[in-house]
Amino acid sequence: MRRQLVTIGLVLMMMVALAGPALADWTGTITLWDAPRWRDADGDPFHWIKAKIAEFEALNPGVTIDMVETPWAEMGERLSIAIAGRSWPDVAPVDISGAVNAAHIEQGVVESMDPFFSEEELADFFEGALESYTFDGSLYGVPMSMAVHVMLLNLDIFEARGVEPPVDGRWTWDEFVETAKALTFDSTGDGNIDTFGFSTYILNGYYEAWPFFYMDGGAPIVDGQFGFNSPEAVGAMQKLADLKFVHEAAPVEMGSSDVGGTFQAFAHPDQRYIAMQPWNSWAIATVSDEGGNFYMPNAMVAEYPIGESGEPVTIGGAGGWVVFHQRDDAKLAKVAEFVKFLSTTEEQYVFSRNYGTFPARFSTQDLNPFDDQPLMARAAEILQYAVSVPEHPNWSQIDERIQTELQLVFAGEKSAQDAMDAAAAAAQRLF
Repeated sequence: MRRQLVTIGLVLMMMVALAGPALADWTGTITLWDAPRWRDADGDPFHWIKAKIAEFEALNPGVTIDMVETPWAEMGERLSIAIAGRSWPDVAPVDISGAVNAAHIEQGVVESMDPFFSEEELADFFEGALESYTFDGSLYGVPMSMAVHVMLLNLDIFEARGVEPPVDGRWTWDEFVETAKALTFDSTGDGNIDTFGFSTYILNGYYEAWPFFYMDGGAPIVDGQFGFNSPEAVGAMQKLADLKFVHEAAPVEMGSSDVGGTFQAFAHPDQRYIAMQPWNSWAIATVSDEGGNFYMPNAMVAEYPIGESGEPVTIGGAGGWVVFHQRDDAKLAKVAEFVKFLSTTEEQYVFSRNYGTFPARFSTQDLNPFDDQPLMARAAEILQYAVSVPEHPNWSQIDERIQTELQLVFAGEKSAQDAMDAAAAAAQRLF
């Protein structure tokens, strides 16, 4: 009996020794990549995450969050490089359709969040938000928000030209073209056109322009094959290019990769020479009195123009946090705890009020975050027309080939048909 007790004691000691790291409250450094969001009174676009880091560190002595400030335009490329070099951060604010995708999940690059959420907790998330982070039945991220692409209008320019905005924010493609032409003019009388009806940009991983390409029934992937070289898609692309080259209702910069310059031309108080631009709904809070620093008191949210499809098709999706592979189970648990800390009902309310996003939780929606924000409330109505970016293991590479060719279309170097035929050929092996 004594020998048996000693043996049992030794086995228990070994079990505790092996499980010790998992049972102990982990301490160490968590690396977070995050991108700029809304600015505070001091102009700091990282103030929210800095405050949350300080709170979490105070609640978890011995845990340090190392935050790397990463521009949104560079997030995807940097993550792709980091994943290729197996030097990823612990947490990043991405979805699983671009720089992080199904192939990475299958390779074990991304951690499943299934062990860290109860069924009751998951029931508080909108189904569409969870689907954006679900692969093969498992959850690979924590939804923080939902967003949709909308048209933003500067009604000051409309009024200056005596142009009526679309009734209820809805218009056909032909009505949109005539409006853009009417809003293009010489504001100083020196003979040079200095105000334009429309502009947008083209860049890998960004889709503000893409709802135009869907308006006649086109889609980038159809039945598992390249679809953007179809007559429906090519025709819509050429229509948008013609807005610049034929109707001359867009500046020469339209279609470049200059995200910041495009936004400044619409939103910055010292510029504002573009009357209409498509943006993700986060821009509503940035330009309007519903939270932004580029206050445009006479702004309007409108739908994308209706084409042959008969609906104002747009693109939407969920944003949130992805946890990358951890060798230490105890650290994984702490990282998951941090991500849950960032995405509570209350924090999603803060995002909804200040960042132009829609909550991913029912409990946040129940707080009525937009009861005094009519622009965001209008954008929420447009969410019903949203489609998602295609899910494909090689989507980031397919997207790169499409966007590269689109830039040539809007630079006037290729027709839409030639560009999409080239994109189809370049992407063929990826299918």
